[in-house]
Amino acid sequence: MRKKTKITFLFDKNNAWFEKYFNIKDFRKKKKYSFKISKKYKNIKNQDIVFIINYTKILPENFLKKNRLNLVVHASDLPKDRGFAPVTYQILKNKKKIHICIIEAKKRVDSGDIFIKKNFTLNGSEIYEEIREKTAINMIRLIKIFLNKYPKLNKKKQVGKATYNRKRNPKDSMINIQKPIKSQFNLMRVCDNENFPLFFYHKNNRYILKIFKDD
Repeated sequence: MRKKTKITFLFDKNNAWFEKYFNIKDFRKKKKYSFKISKKYKNIKNQDIVFIINYTKILPENFLKKNRLNLVVHASDLPKDRGFAPVTYQILKNKKKIHICIIEAKKRVDSGDIFIKKNFTLNGSEIYEEIREKTAINMIRLIKIFLNKYPKLNKKKQVGKATYNRKRNPKDSMINIQKPIKSQFNLMRVCDNENFPLFFYHKNNRYILKIFKDD
């Protein structure tokens, strides 16, 4: 009997939004693989493939050496928008076509060779949860495409000038009440109503705004 390819999905416990859309049972239909999930990189070793999903810290090189292939799923047209919140930053630049890459994990953030790249399109009306959902669905789809083709994939170097995104913080959710809503709609779309809601200051008071679609 052929030995199964061992795969672990590494999730970040501090950035867990992706997990609500992920069902490992969907992957277990692929008989040539064995799958598991972990949130502790120190517990992972001797894996054929580790998929690193939305991890917010740089993993040490000694961890990468413990596994045969370490892969990052990153939602940008690399080498553009390396680093944090790539979809958010693209939306703020009025982008609708969003690329997703599966790349080899390297010490330098999001710098690895690209194994596969696809894209999906936002229509410009989606708000936070819808953006998350579409991103997750397409990330999962790309992982499945990768697994269907593996090991018959060729990696390619990233080409072009790299750009890097900083980590966003609650202050980035402030809107300017002197400007029209239309000009700030992309910012409104990417704000999380619970964790980093829109806000503004007026007459020495801070006001919170939440955005919903009227179904």
